[in-house]
Amino acid sequence: MSKEGSVRFARWVFLIAGIVGLLEVVPLYFMEGMIDRMQPPAITHPGFYYGFVGVALAWQIAFLIISRDPLRYLPLMPALFLEKLLYPVGIFTLYTQGRAPAQNLGTAVLDLIWLVLFVVVWTKLRNVERGTA
Repeated sequence: MSKEGSVRFARWVFLIAGIVGLLEVVPLYFMEGMIDRMQPPAITHPGFYYGFVGVALAWQIAFLIISRDPLRYLPLMPALFLEKLLYPVGIFTLYTQGRAPAQNLGTAVLDLIWLVLFVVVWTKLRNVERGTA
């Protein structure tokens, strides 16, 4: 893939990741009551809940910013791997302990798919940076 093709692919991956992420995260600000009803017990530490939502929202905005100039943000990308890995690890661990419902596995798998795409983007952009693309 050419430099232009690799950068275009990276832009699309991060743009779509940011948009999908916003569509997933923003509604969480309005869903505390529904989550309380559908996944009891009720959220007992709303500060942790809204803190998680806020941090997740910030990362989605970061993806949109990265989509504008992915080569510039290449050094930041390994941190993005953690952002996409840590939630699935937590959910899978909680699920195996019987502490998270199976319905949470879908979002965890989606994050793993994004992780793979982010690693592919990072690899392609590193090759561009090194001149081997």
